Amino acid sequence: MRIQKERKVFCLNSIAKTGLDKFRAGYNLTEDINEAAGILVRSADMKEMALPSSLRAIARAGAGVNNIPLEKCAEQGIVVFNTPGANANSVKELVIAGLLLASRDIIGGNNWIRDNKANLNIAKDAEKAKKAFAGHEINNKNLGIIGLGAIGVLVANAAVALGMNVYGYDPYLSVKSAWHLSPLVKLVENLDEIYFNSDFITIHVPAMDSTKGMINAEAIAKMRSGVKILNFARDVLVNEDDLGAALANNKVAKYISDFPNNLSVNLNNAVVLPHLGASTEEAEENCAVMAAEELQDYLDNGNITNSVNFPDLNAGICVTEARVAILNRNIPNMLSQITAFFGNNGLNIENLQNKGRGKYAYTLLDISHPMPDDTVDRLKEINGVLRVRRVAENNL
Repeated sequence: MRIQKERKVFCLNSIAKTGLDKFRAGYNLTEDINEAAGILVRSADMKEMALPSSLRAIARAGAGVNNIPLEKCAEQGIVVFNTPGANANSVKELVIAGLLLASRDIIGGNNWIRDNKANLNIAKDAEKAKKAFAGHEINNKNLGIIGLGAIGVLVANAAVALGMNVYGYDPYLSVKSAWHLSPLVKLVENLDEIYFNSDFITIHVPAMDSTKGMINAEAIAKMRSGVKILNFARDVLVNEDDLGAALANNKVAKYISDFPNNLSVNLNNAVVLPHLGASTEEAEENCAVMAAEELQDYLDNGNITNSVNFPDLNAGICVTEARVAILNRNIPNMLSQITAFFGNNGLNIENLQNKGRGKYAYTLLDISHPMPDDTVDRLKEINGVLRVRRVAENNL
């Protein structure tokens, strides 16, 4: 018989009840972060927070993790999860709205109505005024998509359904994304093809050193005159100083951004939204459910799914006497030292999984004999081991 441990979870932000309801009996919310085994977070800034020794994992109810100190967490043996794809449909729908905002002066027309709401002849005068807000259809226009992850694929397929000619660029296209991508999307091998061919360009890549400022003066110079740029990924992907100059000389006709900052809100011919991409009830619920399930599976079973600082690894539910989880540096001789410890103590390893990613590695071992009480302390003495957990113990 396996005994489930009691767990404490601390919420740094409001988390949808549908997610919290996914925790099994024995999980309880706490108002004291210092006793939490897990943290659920959305947008709260954790970069300067002191992380308690009790903390085993952090689950971000969303995709971006810029608010979490990943390296600091890894060094303390804290696994950080995100929820890729959980809010993808919500963002996709807003991108489609962005395409329409970029092609039709919907906001200008609405502003005219509001400014003239006291006009008793508004219906007649609106017929005369509307030519100032005329736009273009998106049907048969060319859309370039940079990044074909969960969101990019949904945008591509929706745009195809709306009659657009879609070009996609992603040098790291996953098998899963390729499987779901419409065959009508033309995959290109370099960004220049996106710039040369597109009437609209939308960006869906993570913010990394290699992508920050990728839409700059050099890139814009290769684009069609009158191009419209959509940014629902991260504001730092666009050099907004260069973009401002391009908007001023009409090289870029419109900029739609979901990220208000001191630059973007002052750009001419820009529509800036208050980060609404994932702000739907459905997206918040999807993210909360995924985050809760990831956190519980790790705490109860040691399984890692969608971690951003340790490798994913899944050994299912423990059916042997015990399971040990070891987070360690990805350096030579680690695995042999770990297995030697169990062999030297007469502990048979029935199942072992090990995986490394970058600087860090993760090992799960299912053991067929009861372990000595000092197992964790002795394993922690191995140089390079960051954290050891006795995850599951049966027949107690």
